[in-house]
Amino acid sequence: MSLSLHIKQFFSFFVEPLGFIIVLFTLGIYFLYAHKEHKAKLFLLSSFFFLLLFSYPPFANFLVTNLEMKYAKYDYKSDVHFIHVLGNGHNTDAMQPVSSHLSDAGTKRVLEGVILYKNIPNVKLIFTGYKGDTNTSNAMMNAKLALALGVKQKDIILNGAPEDTREEALFTKSVVGSKPFILVTSATHMPRAMMLFQQLGLHPIAAPTDFEKSEFKGYLKAPRVEALCRTQKALHEYIGILWGKISG
Repeated sequence: MSLSLHIKQFFSFFVEPLGFIIVLFTLGIYFLYAHKEHKAKLFLLSSFFFLLLFSYPPFANFLVTNLEMKYAKYDYKSDVHFIHVLGNGHNTDAMQPVSSHLSDAGTKRVLEGVILYKNIPNVKLIFTGYKGDTNTSNAMMNAKLALALGVKQKDIILNGAPEDTREEALFTKSVVGSKPFILVTSATHMPRAMMLFQQLGLHPIAAPTDFEKSEFKGYLKAPRVEALCRTQKALHEYIGILWGKISG
């Protein structure tokens, strides 16, 4: 993992829900021991408020829905020759089957890519993604699942070097040039991914998967850990979109 990625992950922790709450709580404890009760109450109550807000299902659903509604599912009408499946997390535990090596999001991305591959003639699958904390790249792990599902080896293009979406886009540009291609990633990630690819002059066609939004069933809901996770994913994407627009 490169130093720049470590730095990016370090700073992103403090502006995303869990890190933000921890910072507020820590400041509250500090002011409490410093006998500054007014500031201590302010930060401790703020940490509690944001914990409830970020864990509140309707709030989390609102955040992810705004991201996921931007691109509809793929309509199978485009004449393309490449499908790029973006990377996600994985493990290499030999005690687990290949179906368990990828993260939930990664598995759904590969499955969508394989479904598209089987429904569109003469296409190749592009898998990208670095090794993370393992000794095998995410691109290779994704390819293993695709091969197990019937994809031919000759139809797979791998690059295990990219550490983020922009690096994945740069590789795809070297492969497809200005030709249109299908881009497969999680629905919450799709707006940021499309922006980054288009900024580089590419012409991706969105094929979102791994949707997080759920059917609205009223506002009377208790905080849930699952909602906090959805909020985390959504805010990560909003921050990424903002940074992408600022950096150009």
